[in-house]
Order: sequence, then structure tokens, then C-alpha cells
Amino acid sequence: MKYKYIKRSLDIIFSCIGLIVLLPLFLIIAAAIKIDSKGPVFFSQKRVGQNQKHFHIIKFRTMMQDVPKDVPTHLLDDPSNYVTRVGKILRKTSLDELPQFWNVLKGDMSTIGPRPALWNQKDLIEIREKYNVHSIKPGVTGWAQVNGRDELTLKTKVKYDKAYLNNYGFSMDMKVFFLTIVKIFNGEGIKEGKNENTNYR
Repeated sequence: MKYKYIKRSLDIIFSCIGLIVLLPLFLIIAAAIKIDSKGPVFFSQKRVGQNQKHFHIIKFRTMMQDVPKDVPTHLLDDPSNYVTRVGKILRKTSLDELPQFWNVLKGDMSTIGPRPALWNQKDLIEIREKYNVHSIKPGVTGWAQVNGRDELTLKTKVKYDKAYLNNYGFSMDMKVFFLTIVKIFNGEGIKEGKNENTNYR
């Protein structure tokens, strides 16, 4: 597919511009995180990438340091016990995801694509393998994220991932990009805590 080469070029350009333009915002967020709670500014977590290759995703830290490691948010009885005050704002606005532009620049991720699963989310990984979802790079945002995000069940999310794969192209990516902006401003689809869905932000 020729588009994958165009997509990679766009990813490099977009991530470079994003990291440079957003640097002042990064510094403000970093200062707020350090003032609000003890711990590092960034949070790293092992995720599943293209062809099931593992990589470490980078985010702004939104939780306390004593949060159980490698446990999806939906499996925590009460995430509010772990999310910091600044973290609540970052998660609500998705600003915690911005450092992933570094993952995009490195080539671990793409700007648009299925959200990467945790390395130990075997149920999600198995279903995605069935639909060949791992054949493409995971994204900072994706088709499932603009169609319900945390409110969707695991199987429904993967169906959206498959739909994205079947319609892989520039027009689809632009649709996801602009819908993501709308969803962020509306704060739609974000749900924290233990439920039937699988949160793999």
C-alpha cells in the first residue's frame, strides 16, 4: 500500500510540528504535575504495537505512584483514589496523550490508528489477531475512540478497529482527526472505573 509511506511522512511532519509548537504547554503541564503530586512527570507503560512488537508508550503521569502497575483503568475499583487533581483534568481533555507524539516520531505509533493494548490484555490481543488489526501501527487516536471510546465493549471496539483497517486511507484518517478534535472539546466517551468495557487508553 503506497499510502503507508505517505502516512509515515505525514506522521513525522505532524509529530515534529506538534512537539515544537506544544513545548510551552508541555512545560506548563510538567510544572503542574510536579506541584500537584510526588513522582515523575512522564509515565511509561509497555504496549502492543505493529506485528505484536512491544514498545513503551509515553504519557503525562495522571495517577499517584502507588497505583497497581500494568492494570487497565477499567479494572480498578475506584480510579478516583489514584488519579491526581491535575490528572483528572489531563485525562478529561486527553492532554495526557500528547507525549505520544514522541512515540509517533520514533515510529512506534502513528497519529491515527487503533489504540495500543497493554501487553497483558490477552483477550483484546487475541481478538485483534483474528481481524489482523496488528498489521498496522497503533495510533494516538483512532476510529473506536471517536465512536464511543470507553463506553464501548471490547468486541465493539475491535469491530471499529477492523472497520478502520478495511477503510485504511487518507480520507479515513482525516475523518478520525477532525472527529477527535470535536470529541475532545465535548469530553465525550470518557468513563473511568470497573465496568464491562475495556479501557486501553
